[in-house]
Amino acid sequence: MARVLVTEKLAQAGLDIITNSGHEVDVQLDLDEAGLKAAIADSNALIVRSATQVTPDLLAAATQLEVVGRAGVGLDNVDIEAATAQGVIVANAPTSNSISAAEHTMAMLLAVARNIPQAHGALVQGRWERSQWSGVELQEKTLGIIGLGRIGGLVAERARAFGMKLIGHDPFVSQERATELGVTLMEVADVVAQADFLTLHLARTPETVDLINFDLLSRAKPNLRIVNVARGGIVNEADLAAAIEDGVIAGAALDVFDEEPKTSSPLFRLPEVVVTPHLGASTAEAQDRAGEMIAEQVCLALSGDFVPFAVNVTASGVSETVRPFLSISEQLGQRFARLAGGQPVAVDVVFAGEIGGFDCRMAELAVVKGLMSVIGDGPVSYVNAESMAERFGVKVQTRTSTRSPSGLLNGIRIEGEGHSLAGTALVPSGEMRIISIDDIGIDIPPSDHLLVIVNDDTPGMIGRVGTIIGNAGVNIDDMHIGRAVNSSQAIMVIATSEAIPAEVVGAISLMPEIIALRSLDLPD
Repeated sequence: MARVLVTEKLAQAGLDIITNSGHEVDVQLDLDEAGLKAAIADSNALIVRSATQVTPDLLAAATQLEVVGRAGVGLDNVDIEAATAQGVIVANAPTSNSISAAEHTMAMLLAVARNIPQAHGALVQGRWERSQWSGVELQEKTLGIIGLGRIGGLVAERARAFGMKLIGHDPFVSQERATELGVTLMEVADVVAQADFLTLHLARTPETVDLINFDLLSRAKPNLRIVNVARGGIVNEADLAAAIEDGVIAGAALDVFDEEPKTSSPLFRLPEVVVTPHLGASTAEAQDRAGEMIAEQVCLALSGDFVPFAVNVTASGVSETVRPFLSISEQLGQRFARLAGGQPVAVDVVFAGEIGGFDCRMAELAVVKGLMSVIGDGPVSYVNAESMAERFGVKVQTRTSTRSPSGLLNGIRIEGEGHSLAGTALVPSGEMRIISIDDIGIDIPPSDHLLVIVNDDTPGMIGRVGTIIGNAGVNIDDMHIGRAVNSSQAIMVIATSEAIPAEVVGAISLMPEIIALRSLDLPD
């Protein structure tokens, strides 16, 4: 059972997912720095929103930490580099607030076009200012969208329903996707120059800070209105205020700011500006989705499974064809390290069959994770497995082949240091099998406790070895016998319900017919 520290409010449905997975949930809100360090010291997972600052100093105090989950999209408050160096997975919930953010963008777009907050404010203060707050229509206007990811795409779909013309910029979006959205792609400066409305959907990075500045705004049409429901700092707020005051552009609607919370700004005094206090994700539905999504990600990380929304894992994803082979890949890595009897210097991995036609990068990481869980000197995750292998001088080379192994649809083979190990997973059952050891064909499930014996192929060996193990009070769950081609050697692979005591293994090794003996038990 793992301990999950939750330092900000999380939907009850998310908390239930964690407890139903068998983990302990420790909710501690409003902790100061000292209290946070004390609480995280023995936590295996940390779930935060935007207020908790996950710094290198805090991570250093979290010696048991495996995963940080951000219940939301932005990760400005999490030091990803420090977490990666410590082998801690960082995951977020990138799709949880997409609809809420897109809808808030449209609300802000309408508000700044029709001066809704200003007219409301005047009327409730007793002033009927119908002519002063006349607005503009969205239909036939050009909307510039910078950032065409999940939220930008949803905004494009909704803006088309208003009859808007769409232009945009996103270097990571294909022409095909842009065409599907009805967006004409162009450079940022051209988007700003042609747009009547401009909406931003970018992460805050060193490259995007102050992207919208006075120089860029000076190229805009004077009727341009800007909407930012993405991240503060992308718009230079001083430059924006100056551009509006000077009549360079017509107005803006902002939900996010360079520093938050913010209650005072030159922008707040301008009647052409609409502001809200970072409400883009503030819907009941988005909060529930974020809590449930991040709880699922954290539980996957704690069980050692692939975490789809991990932001610091070098593999970007895994296909549904390859996913069933992650567990057997990791187990083969663990057992190969045992089989090699030490630290292998060079390891070759082959993914063959149907999976060979897909991206096997995540399965390769699983093999390395398995290897380093035996060879390494600390906790291993998908995050730090490769860096640990590099530090230990273990070189892993991978290739794929669409040629299926004999009699099987898929197979994974690891070889090096004069040894080889192969296995597969049966789809859709997910049943795992070890199918060869040192090129001797076998067929046995990868039990937690496996003893591999290579011996002279002489009568009576099975009974004699079985008797020794049985006399020690250890139950044999499964056994497979194989024979090397063109050789007098045989192999026994014995699965037991518990680890065979070292003295028993030693007694078996003293039998004159024994050539080699190796335990392939999983690490504790």
